[in-house]
Amino acid sequence: MYDLITIGNVVMDLYFKGTSLPSKDGHFNLSIGGKYPVDYFHESVGGSGANVAIGASNQGLSTAVLAKIGANSFKQIILQKLLKKMVSTEFLLDDTDYMNVSSILLSETGEKTVIHYATPHETLEISDTMKKNLLNTKAVFMGSLPGITVSERVQLLSYFADAQKKVMLGIGAMEIKDGLDKLTPLLNCAQILILNGHEYADLIHKEYEKVAFDADCSKAIGFGKKTLIVTDGSNGSYVYDAGKVHHQPAMKANVVDTTGAGDAFCAGFIAAYVKDESLEESMKAASLYASKIVERVGAN
Repeated sequence: MYDLITIGNVVMDLYFKGTSLPSKDGHFNLSIGGKYPVDYFHESVGGSGANVAIGASNQGLSTAVLAKIGANSFKQIILQKLLKKMVSTEFLLDDTDYMNVSSILLSETGEKTVIHYATPHETLEISDTMKKNLLNTKAVFMGSLPGITVSERVQLLSYFADAQKKVMLGIGAMEIKDGLDKLTPLLNCAQILILNGHEYADLIHKEYEKVAFDADCSKAIGFGKKTLIVTDGSNGSYVYDAGKVHHQPAMKANVVDTTGAGDAFCAGFIAAYVKDESLEESMKAASLYASKIVERVGAN
């Protein structure tokens, strides 16, 4: 029995950092035809599926990840890194033509520019045997999967919900473009939804600066009877549950790399929540784990 199965992307992340990468006013100024030797390189596994599974494993949960990986030069690296972190690869789906890779340029202050490629028109082809084995878990978290249709994700999450599993969901900026009406069937499958402040503002079509996060934000998306969590960077995070609002201040950190900070928060929260911690204690654990991840290069 797993404590947690994550559903999401597994990405090969390639990090580059150096003073030769010219930047100004928050932008890298790279020239077409330019060549920029860097003094730091790091490779890591990323993507919401991998990041949350690894993060929860780091905190003592038994985890597995359901994701698609390609039969390419990155496959063995991905498998080795997941197994090293004690994440089961039982539910990885092989696709000969699939590729998911990011080149990440890091600034001296830890901010990033990401160049990302993923094979388009995805689908998760899960066998009946695998689908049955997926129920061998206490909880499931589905991260951002913009390439998968809403209906396919609804069908999969409903399978876990009907089996009385703890279902948690995170959606990203690309999916939010579909609009609340289209996403509502997906939200209905989850007991807990985790967003960042900008994603929440986009979801309700409101300017971020005008959102009052200290008031109950769950009703605006029809989540009043469930649990909504909104992270807001250095402003901390909020949990909305049963009409109550709890604010968790951000933990102090020496920021080196912000990649995967949101996934780290999810992993920290889930690890505590699955251990039957209170929402408030789980929020504290989430903030603490996220603060540790941003202090080093890599999303996990």
